[in-house]
Amino acid sequence: MNVSHQTRDPEAFKRFATVLIAVVVLWPMMQLAQFDVISLFEHQNLTVFTNFLIQFFPPNIQASFLMMVLKATFETLAMATAGIALAMLMAIPLGLIITYSLSISRIGPASGHRIARFGRYLARMMMLLLRGIPEIVWALLLVRVFGLGPIAGVLAIGITYGGMLAKVYSEILETENTLPAKALLMLGSSRINAFLYGLLPGASQELASYTVYRWECAVRASVVMGFVGAGGLGQLMDQSMKMLNGGEVSTILIMFLLLVLLADYISLLIRRQLA
Repeated sequence: MNVSHQTRDPEAFKRFATVLIAVVVLWPMMQLAQFDVISLFEHQNLTVFTNFLIQFFPPNIQASFLMMVLKATFETLAMATAGIALAMLMAIPLGLIITYSLSISRIGPASGHRIARFGRYLARMMMLLLRGIPEIVWALLLVRVFGLGPIAGVLAIGITYGGMLAKVYSEILETENTLPAKALLMLGSSRINAFLYGLLPGASQELASYTVYRWECAVRASVVMGFVGAGGLGQLMDQSMKMLNGGEVSTILIMFLLLVLLADYISLLIRRQLA
């Protein structure tokens, strides 16, 4: 039996060109960011890094400090939950307004559009403003206004995540089937009822799933915002690091990891209920 010669891969040149372009683009970026992989393994840097890690052991397990960590943990969890609740209050109306193809006026008979288009434009600009500024920047600004404490973190999460949720809510509704809503309209239902009972039931699972995912992200973000004075585990860790107390820092890191695992587990349970 004759064995045919292996033909040359027709996509080989395209793959090689893609890799070459990626290297050409990434290399100056790495140089600009001063990222040197070799320097990570130099003896002096390894010694400094090892001495830094040694300071974290043993963790501080004194009862008084553990109570402070536990209080900061609940504060972080509350900050994330309240922030997401505030974000949803902002995202739901914004998301419905900017959903052009599935707006109530598009589901039903055609009507006047200029005011609606202008309102949709304003809502979209507001959404871009909210999500365009990172939550850490909002927290830094709001701490100057409201002082140290979790209220700045709650508002920062609510503002930024409100814009993010509004955008994703709109995209989910844009892809939802409008036939059930149109069928309700043909049977004499009002536009609002057709929108609520014809569109939202089909998209509710995906909307809830993404909201739960954003809550996970808010838990992590709450710790980061603590470094600018927004309360929670981040602020407590910042104080311990300034006091050069590695044992306290390691205890806070362990608690933060446990909090993230708890958030992931709660998120998994909620997603299973939604499935």
